[in-house]
Amino acid sequence: MQFTCDAGLASIVRPGLILFGGIHVAPRSAAMQAAIERAEAALRAARDAGPVPQAVRTMYHRVGIDPTRTRPSSEALWRRVLRGEPLPAISNVVDVGNWCSVESHLPFGLYDLDRVRGSVVLRRGRAGESYAGIRKDLVNVEGRLTLADDEGPFGNPTSDSARTMVTADARSVMFVVFAPASCDARVLQDALDLTAARMGEFVGAVETTRFVAGVESYGGSRP
Repeated sequence: MQFTCDAGLASIVRPGLILFGGIHVAPRSAAMQAAIERAEAALRAARDAGPVPQAVRTMYHRVGIDPTRTRPSSEALWRRVLRGEPLPAISNVVDVGNWCSVESHLPFGLYDLDRVRGSVVLRRGRAGESYAGIRKDLVNVEGRLTLADDEGPFGNPTSDSARTMVTADARSVMFVVFAPASCDARVLQDALDLTAARMGEFVGAVETTRFVAGVESYGGSRP
């Protein structure tokens, strides 16, 4: 698979990509449930998220999106937790992504690699582009940060597509972390490390590939 970030976005977003094989999608284990509940309690106690959420909001503003009207997925999750609501319980794989996103305050995308077609590029959405969202109507991505493959757009930092969503049939997955370019590179690396650790511990998955923006593109095999 070839992954490229459009050069025009280099000053706005620093994407990180991490692929896993050996996936077995299942409900959360009791141990995972307990760990997530502890994380939720810690987030509510701390409340102060530091500078990363504002950097993410600035990233949205720089591509012409109002982050209050179209919230980054990480902010939507964080606000949910602060209201006293639990993180959604969907599956072990999806829940790892949401858990890492809410703690790092970075938007995550999660995709079934078998549903991604050909090369992938992070670019701005083109005029009229949209896709069927997960439990939503059409998601308009014109002008927004958008992941696209050979069949067209399938993901962005707010909501992903039904076409590439992770279901019980998934055997290999790709996480994409949308880090603001203004953040220290360590913020992104820490989020990827956390994802790898939790996918290993709670899913039994094997990390096969990692890419961090800073080189022009990544080309490699799928798991």
